[in-house]
Amino acid sequence: MEQQKLPNATLIIVFGIISIITCCCYGVIGLIFGVIGLVLANKALKLYAENPEMYEDVKNVKTGRILSIIGIVLNVIYLLLSIWAISKFGWDTLQDPEKMQEILEQYQ
Repeated sequence: MEQQKLPNATLIIVFGIISIITCCCYGVIGLIFGVIGLVLANKALKLYAENPEMYEDVKNVKTGRILSIIGIVLNVIYLLLSIWAISKFGWDTLQDPEKMQEILEQYQ
């Protein structure tokens, strides 16, 4: 029997890469891509577990899953850091470089 590719194997790895690259977009965009990549990877691995000799490209799915997990962790850390900075300094202070410079000079 001819092996076929796992569904969305390429898309999973692309979403994992995008989730890591976009982690500095306040943690929201990358988090969305990471969660979607992780859900798709889990579905593909479940499909592979049912009939492993029928599918190939399981390495790409596993790589995409790992990239998605790394992207989710980075995005959650960045999101928490952003929430902390906004609650500590305020949104107006973060938008004004002069006010931010004054606050940073106080901590030195």
